[in-house]
Amino acid sequence: MNQELALFAGCLLVCVLCLWGNLRELRRRRLLDDTPTSKALGVFIGMSELKGTAECAEPLTSYLAARPCVHYAWSVEESWSRMETETYTDDKGRTQTRVVQKSGWTTVAQGGEMTAFYLQDDTGVVLVRPEGATLEPAGFFAETVGRGDPLYYGRGPAGSVPDSDGRRRFAEQGLPLHAPLYVVGVARERADVVAPEIAASREAELFLISTRSEEKVKAAIGGWAWLWGVVGLIASAGPLIFVLTNHQSGQPGRIPPLFLVPPALYFGSWVLGWVWMVHNSLVGLRQRVRQGWSLIDVQLKRRHDLIPRLAATVGALSTHEQSVQAAVARLRAQESATAPGVAGEDFAGLAATLRVVVEKYPQLTAQPAFLGLQTQLVETEQRVALARSYYNDIATQFATRLERVPDRWVAALRGMKPEALLQAADFERAVVKVDFTEPGTAQATT
Repeated sequence: MNQELALFAGCLLVCVLCLWGNLRELRRRRLLDDTPTSKALGVFIGMSELKGTAECAEPLTSYLAARPCVHYAWSVEESWSRMETETYTDDKGRTQTRVVQKSGWTTVAQGGEMTAFYLQDDTGVVLVRPEGATLEPAGFFAETVGRGDPLYYGRGPAGSVPDSDGRRRFAEQGLPLHAPLYVVGVARERADVVAPEIAASREAELFLISTRSEEKVKAAIGGWAWLWGVVGLIASAGPLIFVLTNHQSGQPGRIPPLFLVPPALYFGSWVLGWVWMVHNSLVGLRQRVRQGWSLIDVQLKRRHDLIPRLAATVGALSTHEQSVQAAVARLRAQESATAPGVAGEDFAGLAATLRVVVEKYPQLTAQPAFLGLQTQLVETEQRVALARSYYNDIATQFATRLERVPDRWVAALRGMKPEALLQAADFERAVVKVDFTEPGTAQATT
């Protein structure tokens, strides 16, 4: 009976661990499915998913492969082999000793570095701070050498482990410079400039930086979810399988009712956990849909406040530019009309100096201001368009979830309904018009 209780308790513990692992991986998979990929210019505060290349002005150089990168980690392991005496119990319950040969690998050196980098796509860049992220790096270096190889002591320590057999295994992984990356994490506002950054957060369910594609990451998470589920199912049926096996081997035994509890308990707990996970996932998705709508208003507010002020500034600069050019023209005219030796001699000298400066730098200083206004107009409209696209993507995903079985049954418990998609034809709010009606004047209206 004590053996049966121990088996029952052990299987129950394994079931709890497997249930937790299965639901955790399922929740991570749903989070990736429910997060649309954003462009760098359209990254907003909150959970974000991006794809781009790793860029850095001052990249790191990896220790073993000497590759430019933004992160690397290396290790050196040394092989050993020795004879050891171990104690064991034979089939008659007697304690015995024997000498066996054992071997293994011991880590003798390791290290690594990481630095902040920019994730770049076709719209811009976003700063990524990799500290605290789950990294899925690429392999840089993998080689096993003997003492005669220059790498053995060149990149490894001078000493040796006890009973070393003279072999070392060198390995290195990292995030290469310019390599395509898949990043999922929480975006927050940077402290130095008005821009977002991806960094570790206590509220984040997932912070991942991977050299694998989105499809491969999702497939791996789904595989782990299945593995946890199958192992838990086997563990829940472990006591029952044990009793049936003993019965078939000629050791008759009854099936204790207690051994029927784990499979039923495991299945029931999984169903409740799944409903809880799906419900929270749908609630989180609905909140992100509402957040996506508010982000559109944020970008429209930014356009409404920023563009008129920029237009007014450019208009004032243009007016000032025009007055300066007019003053220079008058100085030139007065210089040519002033004869040497009269009271206007000093003024004529000043006019000549101004003429030299203007002729040396003939470009208008207002021109960069106009180009800057044009850039802001284009970027602002891109931000609004990306915000709209993000809302439609997340609203479509939410509506799809509400239609799928069995998600729709969980959604029906809370009366969740899909949000309407945003149509370009029926949503043109507060369009900003920039009009330079007269030379040197500017007007921005909404």
